Amino acid sequence: MIPDEAVLKIDTRSFETHVAGRLVEGISRIANAESVASRAPRPPEITELNSFPLTVNDAQRSSRTVAALGAALGADKVFEIGPVSGSEDVGDLATAIEVPLVYWFIGGFEVGGGDCADAQQPLPSNHSPKFAPVIRPTLDTGVAALVAAAVEWLD
Repeated sequence: MIPDEAVLKIDTRSFETHVAGRLVEGISRIANAESVASRAPRPPEITELNSFPLTVNDAQRSSRTVAALGAALGADKVFEIGPVSGSEDVGDLATAIEVPLVYWFIGGFEVGGGDCADAQQPLPSNHSPKFAPVIRPTLDTGVAALVAAAVEWLD
């Protein structure tokens, strides 16, 4: 039996807003063209389920925060990773209340320890069922980072 419908969900990510728009337009164009090519009885229904703006850190404030974190945690343990393709709703919040954003990550795995020691396997992300950071010192590091940033920015 051939089903009378198909559902295709696509997650796209980009580092530039105009590229995100081109991705959506391209997917729509291809879906419509395939519909016409296969003589589908009706065009595809295309629904955007979620959309998040880019999470963009304020460069000046990020540099200041990185310096404060480096002084508190050790300069060899703090570094900028550059753009990442993840989407966070914190960007929406910062934009809505018109405040600059400094968003950071804290590592949580032992170097050379556990299942993550295999260099062939990527570390699991926080959305993975295998995500299980080492509680100590991860929790201590996170608290120290928050305190260092607060001391730097609050009078």
